[in-house]
Amino acid sequence: KKVLDSSKKVLDSSKKVLDSSTKVPDAVQLSIFNNRFMGIAEQMGRTLQRTSVSTNIKERLDFSCALFGPDGGLVANAPHVPVHLGAMSETVRWQLKHWAENGGLDEGDVLVTNHPRAGGSHLPDITVVTPVFRNGELVFLVASRGHHADVGGITPGSMPPFSRTIADEGAAIEAFKLVRGGTYDEEGITALLASPSTASPGTRKLADNLSDLNAQVAANRRGIGLIQELMDETGERTVTDYMGHVQDNAELAVRDMLREAAERLASRFGTVPGDPSKVALSAEDRMDDGSVVRLTLTLDRTEGGAVFDFTGTGGEVLGNWNAPPAVTCAAVIYCVRCLVNQEIPLNQGCLKPIEIIIPEGSFLSPSETAAVVGGNVLTSQRVTDVCLAAFEACANSQGCMNNLTFGDETFGYYETIAGGAGAGPAWDGASGVQCHMTNTRITDPEILERRYPVVLRRFSLRRGSGGAGEHAGGDGVVREIEFLRPVTVSVLTERRVFAPRGMNGGEDGDAGRNTLVRALDGREVNLGNKNSVEVRAGDLLRIATPGGGGFGSKPKEK
Repeated sequence: KKVLDSSKKVLDSSKKVLDSSTKVPDAVQLSIFNNRFMGIAEQMGRTLQRTSVSTNIKERLDFSCALFGPDGGLVANAPHVPVHLGAMSETVRWQLKHWAENGGLDEGDVLVTNHPRAGGSHLPDITVVTPVFRNGELVFLVASRGHHADVGGITPGSMPPFSRTIADEGAAIEAFKLVRGGTYDEEGITALLASPSTASPGTRKLADNLSDLNAQVAANRRGIGLIQELMDETGERTVTDYMGHVQDNAELAVRDMLREAAERLASRFGTVPGDPSKVALSAEDRMDDGSVVRLTLTLDRTEGGAVFDFTGTGGEVLGNWNAPPAVTCAAVIYCVRCLVNQEIPLNQGCLKPIEIIIPEGSFLSPSETAAVVGGNVLTSQRVTDVCLAAFEACANSQGCMNNLTFGDETFGYYETIAGGAGAGPAWDGASGVQCHMTNTRITDPEILERRYPVVLRRFSLRRGSGGAGEHAGGDGVVREIEFLRPVTVSVLTERRVFAPRGMNGGEDGDAGRNTLVRALDGREVNLGNKNSVEVRAGDLLRIATPGGGGFGSKPKEK
């Protein structure tokens, strides 16, 4: 079993890390630094959006930016994509450990990685990490992660429905210095993307990849400049101290939340026999192929801690919805942060009271060669639903990002499609929204039709698809796209078999459906949850996304 203990820090022992444990933070300054750190990450995001060229990053905002302490712990982030933010700390720590053993890091270095083995999520998400030194000491790191529309692989868009190994999914980069001591290595990164070592087909849009990587480097430079200004203004020691304080504050907030949750749930389910300080809860759900995500959640009423134990989860699959451990970490930290009723940034402190146990060989901790492109966008949503169900926080949301890609050998397009959110004890679920682990936009119709050979025929709410209840689940959407020339179309979706569940008497939301309408004869073909098909001019794809589950029994009419 793999035990992920967020309190363990991976450090280069030759680097000095400032100890903030002896300092007492000022409450006003703590709030100011919280917001200043978050503001820096937001400015990084604006720079990335302005300087990028791809639809995915510039229009859909499928990127995240964050600041990290010298130990690789997440300090602050902008409110970008949750599945990125919770996983990026694993990436940064892996890079610190790797380079400590392979020549070290120097001023002017910029790192690139996307490999799941190196803390990545899936291959299209390329992370650029920049370490920052002052007076020869590593004082912090900044990182930006962006979803590149194509990094190679067996289908355009690099989200193949039928990938069986990571070699099918595109260029895989464990560790590479894009910039070494201030010198940009365009030849090296071009070779990695165009001719992957896995023998996978290379990227179809190298120019876009290079431009977006340059934009990520620029975003990191913006963050570095702003933090350097903050250090010049308030002092280096003060800034590094408050990098620790904001994480300590998040830890306290999470412990308070876990104690309150333990007391609330203990009154309903009782405590662990022989240990009245512990409350044990469980939840499980299934992927559409039947693979089980099983969670035993143990809360500590005294310490305010929690153990998320995924023992009993199904084994690695010969498919691509395996999820690297960093993805499960991201889902857990997201759920924990959602349950904290305080204004704190999502950072590493949220995980300090948490222990995560993932069985080796499960599809939440697969082998290094396993296909994983769907784990980031599908399995992360199921893990989130299971965690929130264990806390009885809300009904299931759509449980899927509804991934659509299309293209040919000259381009690849990718989007995620909204659905219904689950209802909760005091609210109806939102309709037509990106739920939980995604937080991206849909491409504007004008941009979609201008840049790609398609016409958007319909984009509307799927009325009545949310589960009924005292509080109704949100409705999914219907999206119809007509193709103007032959292209390869791929769908990578879930909740087409098992519908999003309601809670406490609420009804389930409707399952989704993917349909291809042939122009030749009007025939409608169910594509299932994962498929790839060659379409002709005039063919139409209809994606009906799932609704959210309802919460509570619907009152009887008098």
